[in-house]
Amino acid sequence: MKQRRFKSRWLILFLVVAVLLAALWVLLRPQPQAADIGTVDEGTMRLVIENEGHTRVAHTYVVAAPVSGRLERVTIQPGDPVIEGETVLARLRPALPAVLDARSRAQAVAALEEAEAALLAAEAERDAAETARELAERSLTRVQRIARSGAVSKAEIDNAEAESRAAEARLATADASIAMRKASVERARSQLDQRLSPAAAADASEELQILAPANGSALTLLAESATPITAGTSIIEIGDVSGDLEVVCELLSRDAVRVRPGQSVEIVDWGGKPMLPATVRRVSPAGVAKVSAMGVEEQRVEVVIDFTGAKEERAGLGHGYQVNARIVVWEADQVLRIPSAALFREGEAWAAFVVVDGRAVRRPVDIGVNNGTFAEVLGGLDAGDRVVLYPSNAIEDGTLVVPR
Repeated sequence: MKQRRFKSRWLILFLVVAVLLAALWVLLRPQPQAADIGTVDEGTMRLVIENEGHTRVAHTYVVAAPVSGRLERVTIQPGDPVIEGETVLARLRPALPAVLDARSRAQAVAALEEAEAALLAAEAERDAAETARELAERSLTRVQRIARSGAVSKAEIDNAEAESRAAEARLATADASIAMRKASVERARSQLDQRLSPAAAADASEELQILAPANGSALTLLAESATPITAGTSIIEIGDVSGDLEVVCELLSRDAVRVRPGQSVEIVDWGGKPMLPATVRRVSPAGVAKVSAMGVEEQRVEVVIDFTGAKEERAGLGHGYQVNARIVVWEADQVLRIPSAALFREGEAWAAFVVVDGRAVRRPVDIGVNNGTFAEVLGGLDAGDRVVLYPSNAIEDGTLVVPR
């Protein structure tokens, strides 16, 4: 009987010790860290430069007084449509008969010759633009023909198409420049030919009508009230908002070096359709020092962007409106990529924690392009690897982790 009680005490003591040891092990064993888990996969990547910009009419016409006199009050308002040669922009009562003396005539002849020379230069630029367009079309046709055999990449096809569109835009710009130069020639010739009739020369009180030099709409009134003005005083600015609108962005010079004509652009945050397609037309070769809102002096570079979609898509967008431009400077398909949130610095290199059998394993990673959301993986990881996102200081090599 005593022996049986003795054995029972030892059994109870053994069980108590076992329970205590088990509880101690549970308390002291490493606790798994909850973490966000991401996956290394293959997909499309692109690098985008986003910057605020504003719209403007590419070719505006500033209409000025042809002679000195008294300007009648301008009744046309910004936004009103104007028709070339028909719409009366302003009325002017000449102060003196429009008779040219020898000096004025010489100046008028020189102005006409200058305008005609500018027209010749514009026509030469148009010929060059036409040649460039034909070359771009031939290149695009050749690339498309080769593409049928799979010998060229999608990027090469996209570049050829973008260059073709850019060449079309340059040709349209050259045509508009010719129209502007022709208007300048007509204005200079009208001054030289003294378009005022003899009756008007005899009677300076006769009203002179100033007609619109191009189709479009009124943009800005530079002189509105009735007032005496001199020859050459600007009165009104007109332009074609619907068909001649472009976007201007001022990029930091370190961003502008990666921008090239023909690159794709997405216009967003403009108040209408989520995205408007566009393309880079020109990057200014000169930077300008400007002071930011934080008081920091920065070198800014002007980038001009052309819309490529239908005019109806940007209905309501006018001259001087604020927009955001996303310039795609790099894009590739089927890229092995890792979420940028999984990367951390390890000296001068990059590393990530890969989840293997429930534990975080530190692994060095060789990366390429990093757009802030994904980074291109050049080595160290494989598709399907699970990685820890936003690793904290509590996670080290070998730490147990569980998905959050």
